[in-house]
Amino acid sequence: MPHDEPHQDANNQPQERVTDDFAMRRHTLPSGLAYTTTTGRMVLRREETKDGKSEGFQPKAEIFLVAYTADADTTGKTESAAPAANRRPVVFAFNGGPGSSSVWLHMGLLGPRMVDSGDVGSLTPPPFGLVDNPETILRHADLVMIDPVNTGFSRVVDGNEAGEFHGFEEDRDLVAEVIRLWTTRNNRWLSPKYLVGESYGTLRAVAVAGRLFDAYGMAVNGLGLISTVLNMATLDFAPGRDTPYALHLPTYAAIAHFHGRHGDLDLSDAVSRAEEFAGREFGYALTQGARLSTEEYDDVVRRLADITTLDEGFIRRTNLRWDYAQFSAELLRNENLVVGRIDGRFTAPGASQQDSINWDDPSLRAINGPYAAAINHYVRAELGYENDLPYEILTGRVQPWSYKNFEGVPVDVTGTLERLLSHNPALRVHVDYGYYDGATPHFAAEYVWAHMRLEDAARARFSHHYHEAGHMMYLKPECRLDQLSALADFVTGGQ
Repeated sequence: MPHDEPHQDANNQPQERVTDDFAMRRHTLPSGLAYTTTTGRMVLRREETKDGKSEGFQPKAEIFLVAYTADADTTGKTESAAPAANRRPVVFAFNGGPGSSSVWLHMGLLGPRMVDSGDVGSLTPPPFGLVDNPETILRHADLVMIDPVNTGFSRVVDGNEAGEFHGFEEDRDLVAEVIRLWTTRNNRWLSPKYLVGESYGTLRAVAVAGRLFDAYGMAVNGLGLISTVLNMATLDFAPGRDTPYALHLPTYAAIAHFHGRHGDLDLSDAVSRAEEFAGREFGYALTQGARLSTEEYDDVVRRLADITTLDEGFIRRTNLRWDYAQFSAELLRNENLVVGRIDGRFTAPGASQQDSINWDDPSLRAINGPYAAAINHYVRAELGYENDLPYEILTGRVQPWSYKNFEGVPVDVTGTLERLLSHNPALRVHVDYGYYDGATPHFAAEYVWAHMRLEDAARARFSHHYHEAGHMMYLKPECRLDQLSALADFVTGGQ
């Protein structure tokens, strides 16, 4: 943990003062764009009082970030025109979890260097590697990657409680403060600003945008929502809550199609008929429960078996309702394989053909190694930052995660997004979906958009992009190229 010179406290005891700790290096993209990386931990402080008296701003947490900023003389500006260069867009990005570092978006999609992981069916063997990312978003915008507390190298300052930051509101405020502080220190208040999140990071992005606007008056230009979930109730398989069962159905159909279970049927046809059935007959059947006639029930079972290719006996035993862990274990049971949740294209041998639930995720197992090797090498060898802490890629150290703000109601930030779109008529929203994403199904996100109270003009500020891939659609090279092209248009549009 970085410190400067000790000082004396009120009892004349030496205390160590926590300070920012950054490494800076210059680089050049193959296109000729020169840029500077600033890598390290930003100290966040909080003003504290005791008995009504100020005790000053006390260090609370050290947040790891990697900032990429284009050098002024290679952005069409001269050094003397540096203030004008500050109008270049800035993308602030993070993943989700909660408990995920930003390594996935950083090394898989946005940054100038990316992991050589391969893709399903052609995974790169250890020790893996790094390659250039010619389509990096850095060509069009500066980039700041943020790791919340206990992810990456981010930690609380000695003597503080990490759990203080492990909750919806606390995490929201911390990330907003990182963005405010970086923006202020780098004179970027007049730069277009974009927040890009993945998975829980999409919920975080909306919440942080609301916090920035409410607390600091900072309006963002756009929200990039990759594999999105803004209303957790759409994913929560809970007794008495039938909606998630219907919203997952098109994803089940897509994954079954990928594994050759639908013959010559096109993917688009497999998905569209599942969407239609989920939104009509299946949704109705789930609301009826025991009120369905035998004939109606049998017809629903047959339709579900046709759409998902699951065994009719399984569908009856689950009373038309199964969660993703059950689907993972069941789809390829006859081949003794389970399918991935983050990416249903991936498979692995099942632990036992008798298991009715699969809690393991072969897609995460396949990509965790390449990303761990990439980030641990990259920050030291290429960015020049040294730290002996383990880089926490996807950790349980943030649990339990508090949603106390939503006690008794679903975790839902759609109201915040509605308000932001109303207050900021220039705000635009980019959404990426993966058809094989079992964690945040595309049909669940579409359900959320359909239920938001928006005028047509606000809906027109959304752009929707669908990919034949999973939660991390950039694992598939063609999808990564399409995704980066659309994101480039997003961050440069409307200026």
